[in-house]
Amino acid sequence: MSHAPRPSPTKLWLRALEATARIDRDGHTFPELIDDLATRQGDRPALLSEGECLTFRELAERSNRYSRWALSLDLPAGATVGLLMPNRPDYLAAWIGLTRVGLTAALLNTNLTGASLAHCIAVAAPAHVVVAGACTDAFAGAAAHLAAPPRAWLRQEGELDAALDALPGDPLAPDERRPVALSDRALCIYTSGTTGLPKAANVSHRRIMTWSRWFAGLAALTPEDRMYDCLPLFHSVGGVVAPGCVLSAGGSVVIAERFSASRFWDEVARWDCTLFQYIGELCRYLLNAAPAGGPVPPHRLRLCLGNGLRPDIWQAFQDRFALPEILEFYAATEGSFSLVNVEGKVGSIGRVPPVLAHRFPAAIVRFDVEAGRPERGEDGFCRRAAPGEVGEAIGLIGQAEGAGSFEGYTSRADSDAKVLRDVFAPGDRWFRTGDLMRRDAAGFFYFVDRVGDTFRWKGENVATSEVAEVVMGVPGVVEATVYGVAVPGHDGRAGMAALVVEPGFALPALRERLAERLPAYARPVFLRVQSAIAATDTFKQRKAPLVADGFDPGRVGDPLFVDDREAGAYAPLDAALHGRIAAGAVRL
Repeated sequence: MSHAPRPSPTKLWLRALEATARIDRDGHTFPELIDDLATRQGDRPALLSEGECLTFRELAERSNRYSRWALSLDLPAGATVGLLMPNRPDYLAAWIGLTRVGLTAALLNTNLTGASLAHCIAVAAPAHVVVAGACTDAFAGAAAHLAAPPRAWLRQEGELDAALDALPGDPLAPDERRPVALSDRALCIYTSGTTGLPKAANVSHRRIMTWSRWFAGLAALTPEDRMYDCLPLFHSVGGVVAPGCVLSAGGSVVIAERFSASRFWDEVARWDCTLFQYIGELCRYLLNAAPAGGPVPPHRLRLCLGNGLRPDIWQAFQDRFALPEILEFYAATEGSFSLVNVEGKVGSIGRVPPVLAHRFPAAIVRFDVEAGRPERGEDGFCRRAAPGEVGEAIGLIGQAEGAGSFEGYTSRADSDAKVLRDVFAPGDRWFRTGDLMRRDAAGFFYFVDRVGDTFRWKGENVATSEVAEVVMGVPGVVEATVYGVAVPGHDGRAGMAALVVEPGFALPALRERLAERLPAYARPVFLRVQSAIAATDTFKQRKAPLVADGFDPGRVGDPLFVDDREAGAYAPLDAALHGRIAAGAVRL
């Protein structure tokens, strides 16, 4: 299917800047934006799903009922109400309604249970939680870990249904409204928790509007666009960026209950979507589920938008599914650092055009892997990385609201840990992304690794993502993740790769490719062959449990191998060989 030519990168940047410039001038929050759209195009579809579909008018009415219910709780402005609900249109109506009257919605992860869910509830400290029927057991399990559990309101065949049905859905009267500023907190959104317990990031009304307007401009969205959103609504990308940008442009959003590689293309075609949102390894899952050489699934997609598309599959993914445009971006829910790849440069997470560098100050500073922090010179200041040099990406924290703001977490200690001070001048403050990147001579940024994932071995730095890309190029490797493990008697950490393989995989072919593509110190010393690699709800691989398991056959039930340099092959690793390695009797 042919598509209208996309505006030039310069026009897209200008469109996004114009759209975001209106935010402070108009002062409108996202609920007010929905109210306006309900007036102007009330009968157009807004949210679509298998269970129900809402027009803009119906979305506004549903959210108004939530607003009136929230007012009946007699909570002070800024108080928090938790949402523990699956993906469905009602979820968005709930947080729109809560935030319209000055409350904060804490978007709780529906896949957490017990102490983990209790932790998320505790850090947001809601007095009330809306709990969907399917989530009642999870909430009860978490409540057992809380000294004073919040009041639960059962939604879907529960008491909240009756309360909402009894309330009018027309616009709030002046005496029902509360003053809400763009700077007020609207949402608590949790980090993925790949390296520890999730942190609750503060998200203001301004940030919601900025994300919505910014991506609507960069993606050149119109009322004719329809987004397929199969990401969790409790996450910033699936729950705010995806619906926010499309709804703000007057388009519609299809909300899938969850991602399914087998149903993805059928649903995209059935709902007649023009774009979809991706994150993390989702694109790899789609590629693995559709072998090369097969027919291109029918669709009328013009663009996919997201972050985390790895360079090793970028071109294959775009070609396999005949995707006209990919808009890759990089951003942190709470941070002041963001990039967008408007040009479609394969492998890059984006750049900041020189003419906008003053508005979006970003830098890469040299990083000491052993110390786990940016390097500083004799004068005490950080050193900018040269083009092509790997370092930690940081973003200047502005003094004014809006661009460059760092809204932090509910925990002051967690917020302080993300701020780097006295970087290039006394008193300056920069947001630490925790990601290692490099920048080419043209200004394009490339993700290299997470700060905690890169390790040192044989006196050299090893970027796990770069090693994983080489491993993924071996025939028969379906998925791979690389990490460092401690070895008794050795400095640093040895490389280890966890693999998911299919028929046709051969260890000699893997070792040959590693020898061709990587220096000796970067080649994995240990291998672990698994049936699957655990991932977060946002499709990020979970490495912490793998690191904890190490290469001990007593802890790992999967097949293990060690690189036998003398034999020139990967050898099975059993308890006896593990004991010899631990005793220092084997040269690695």
